[in-house]
Amino acid sequence: MDKNDIFLFVKKYFVDTFEIPEKKIDLQSSLFDDLELDSIDALDMIGMLEAEMNIETNEKELKTITTVQDVVDYIIRKTSNQNNKNLNPQVTV
Repeated sequence: MDKNDIFLFVKKYFVDTFEIPEKKIDLQSSLFDDLELDSIDALDMIGMLEAEMNIETNEKELKTITTVQDVVDYIIRKTSNQNNKNLNPQVTV
């Protein structure tokens, strides 16, 4: 998935799950101010990321996510880390 595919995935999630109008969602949209998500919605989103994208989340990192762009970047970073782990297996002795 490239950045645009991930953005479209996230956008569809917000539209389908929270019934947010598509036109309201862009990369600069604030999750809490513009999209009016609350902490329960954020937990739902984290659960979706873990389940759908097979991403392990980290509470410290999650606290820095405030915009749609942050969500997209987080997914890219986490899925890239997974791919790198698969490409560079570590040998233990």
